[in-house]
Amino acid sequence: MPKVGMEPVRRKALVDAALKAIGHHGSLSVTMSEIAREAGVSPALAHHYFGSKDQLLIETIRSLLRQLRADAVMALAQAETPRARISAVIRISFQADQFAPDVVAAWLAFYSQAQRSEAVRRLLALYARRLHSNLMSGLKPLCGLEDAGRIADGAAAMIDGLYIRQSLKAAPLSIDASVALVEDYVAGQLASHPPREGEARTKGPGWGDFPARQRPYMPTPRHAKAAHPRRTKPKGG
Repeated sequence: MPKVGMEPVRRKALVDAALKAIGHHGSLSVTMSEIAREAGVSPALAHHYFGSKDQLLIETIRSLLRQLRADAVMALAQAETPRARISAVIRISFQADQFAPDVVAAWLAFYSQAQRSEAVRRLLALYARRLHSNLMSGLKPLCGLEDAGRIADGAAAMIDGLYIRQSLKAAPLSIDASVALVEDYVAGQLASHPPREGEARTKGPGWGDFPARQRPYMPTPRHAKAAHPRRTKPKGG
């Protein structure tokens, strides 16, 4: 029988183990026994606390969302301007514990599972609504409701896309580089909206502020190469 007072500790250990195991496998094909082994408990104890693997997976997603929400609330409370609120939301989306390889792989596995599980789909829809709402809290004062919604949708799509790219591991981006890309997008979209009276607008660190040697390789399109042919030294010169 589980020791009194150990349930919160064991439940957290199982959630952490599930996240690590899913990230390692890159799918939800892990078994309850594998998760229990990772957590250092027996499969029977894992079933005692969560009943089934599906219930443990749901709690794992909820744990990620709770952490994201807590971090966002704290960061937004410290932001003093609408533009700072946008930057805070972007930075929180790429914080180290969320953008770690295992966690990124787990997020993608959850999105795949959402095609088959209504419970998972609802939780991921909740995440999308929160991200959109947090971005809108900074964008609406700067550009109005309609444009704010469009920019928020674009920024959210970029964030999700960068997570997908990170999972490929072919050309991984650092946290700072990912933040800079989304910041540049937002800054470019806001450029057509002049600051309102009394508004001191600043921008977060954009791609141009990022050290060139730390940027990922971006292939040059063929037409761009053709537009700038290499100059050769004349024969006999």
